[in-house]
Amino acid sequence: MITNIEITGVGTYTPDEATKKYVRKKIGALDRLAPRHARKSINAAVKLAEINQSHGNKYEVEVVLNVPDKVITAKDSTMNVLAATDIVEAKIANQLRKYKQEIIPHVGRRKLLDKFKRSYERG
Repeated sequence: MITNIEITGVGTYTPDEATKKYVRKKIGALDRLAPRHARKSINAAVKLAEINQSHGNKYEVEVVLNVPDKVITAKDSTMNVLAATDIVEAKIANQLRKYKQEIIPHVGRRKLLDKFKRSYERG
């Protein structure tokens, strides 16, 4: 669970306790997707804003996740603040998976002897 989550309302919007609890639950659970070395140093900043746009979007959620050597951000706006949180959580999860893939070295050791066997068969 990510313990350093800063939830702020932008402008005149102030999130209620139920919204804060939901955001902590969703964003806090993202540490399971991060590499083990990064789990203790992850901190998140969540900005919740109420906006009125011409196409009807009313709430905007932006999450900034600080992991070692990288800053991961995602932003979305929908009619419901909880739905926007779900969408942003999925976007951050995708980016965390990519981050983990590029950070952890994947050394190919599978079928190592097959390569040697093939090279001796030819010669």
